[in-house]
Amino acid sequence: MQYFTTTSKASRRACDCVIVGIYDRGKLGAGAADIDAASKGLIKRLIKSGDLSSARGQCRILHDVAGVRAKRVAVVGLGAASSFRAKHFTAATTLALRSLTSTRSRQVLNTLTLEPIKDTSAYYLGRFTAQAGAEALYRFSATKGGRKPKAAALASIGMTLATRGDANKAKRGAEHGDGIAHGMNLARELGNLPANVCTPSYIAREAQKIARKYAKVTCKIINEPEMKRLGMHSLLSVTAGTVQPAKFIVLQYKGATGKPVVLIGKGVTFDTGGNSLKPPAGMDEMKFDMCGASGVLGTFLTAAKLKLPVNLKVLIPAVENLPGGNATKPGDVVTSMSGQTIEILNTDAEGRLILCDAMTYARRFKPDVMIDVATLTGACVIALGHHHTGVMGNSDTLSSTLVSAGVRAEDRGWPLPLGEEYERTLKSNFADMANIGTREAGTIIAGCFLSKFADGIDWAHLDIAGTAWTSGKAKGASGRPVPMLTEFLLERAGQLP
Repeated sequence: MQYFTTTSKASRRACDCVIVGIYDRGKLGAGAADIDAASKGLIKRLIKSGDLSSARGQCRILHDVAGVRAKRVAVVGLGAASSFRAKHFTAATTLALRSLTSTRSRQVLNTLTLEPIKDTSAYYLGRFTAQAGAEALYRFSATKGGRKPKAAALASIGMTLATRGDANKAKRGAEHGDGIAHGMNLARELGNLPANVCTPSYIAREAQKIARKYAKVTCKIINEPEMKRLGMHSLLSVTAGTVQPAKFIVLQYKGATGKPVVLIGKGVTFDTGGNSLKPPAGMDEMKFDMCGASGVLGTFLTAAKLKLPVNLKVLIPAVENLPGGNATKPGDVVTSMSGQTIEILNTDAEGRLILCDAMTYARRFKPDVMIDVATLTGACVIALGHHHTGVMGNSDTLSSTLVSAGVRAEDRGWPLPLGEEYERTLKSNFADMANIGTREAGTIIAGCFLSKFADGIDWAHLDIAGTAWTSGKAKGASGRPVPMLTEFLLERAGQLP
């Protein structure tokens, strides 16, 4: 996708489509006002007749508008002007672009970048425009037979700016947004693939492809015999019931010197719950239990593509969790790589069992910070719904930095506490700890479990169980938290304007 900026009026730009917005109470956005003037009041007449709606989520494409050089005008509802924010800008841009994918529109001009939006800038509007373009164009087709969906014709998106002085910032934002979009699309694609395709070995091959394509990137795949020699018995206990071999993926991008950022992603490519079997309803969605892995892999791809000046390590413990004759049983005790023993009271609390060994392995890199990402607990969905990622850790500074990054990136997180009162519920009569505690505060207790393997390292945990995918008619992986993590890396690298 190509991106450009212009200060030309919407009515004077010769392109396939111009995107304009209208607010409640008949208020016109800047682009809509220009189109209305050029067409001698067409927009206002259509609003008055009820043929155009200002409600958010509404879009209508007008053709051959008199006085306008563009072939089409996409009019999107922006709702109340007083509450219009960056997330509404992105949603409106995505809606308009998606509405155009069935047409032959190749060049589109977005005038929504002229709208006054609180707490944003030309840089972020450029970035969100690029992300909206990728969201609108993404189609999953890998496992669909017959005729594949026809690719959209859209090739370039323009951004109308009030002043030429904002052009470089908007273009820089679009460049970063395009990189983020590539990472999100990789995360979406891996998440959407069925578990009989996206196995631990498949994810390992995808990581190797990235290493072959980008400079300063290396990839190491650790197989089960070496995991056993390393003492990763907690991780191996999860994969004991399946014939699919586990893979421990180590990706390194050396874009700078100094202590690295380590990202760890939970890669359970399918989770039945093991012998603590899940109920069958909705179990198909457990293919998304590797979205922590796909999220950190997508972030890694973005960092390499944008050539960010960061030292980045990504660790992915990739496994299946299935019942079977060799599967781990409730009550079994295993020894983690750290030497701490774990009584496994519930084999469906498996994500923490693979993450803890990955966190111990990460110590060899002497990380500056360590962040794990996981679809870890259903309790996080109960606590925060599908809007915010749960954020917790042993460093208030790191946690607050991630939350702030999420706000700017429109990929929001919410801080949750850790504490001894929660950690006490993990006590075991037969091991150093149990893998579950009480039912209450399940998300926090899972964080307390992981904290036992982060001693001496600034560490944060992102629970993306509620944000990694969408259920229902629009079922599919979201690509989160690639925007939050990339924003975090951009800030550390001094790449934000």
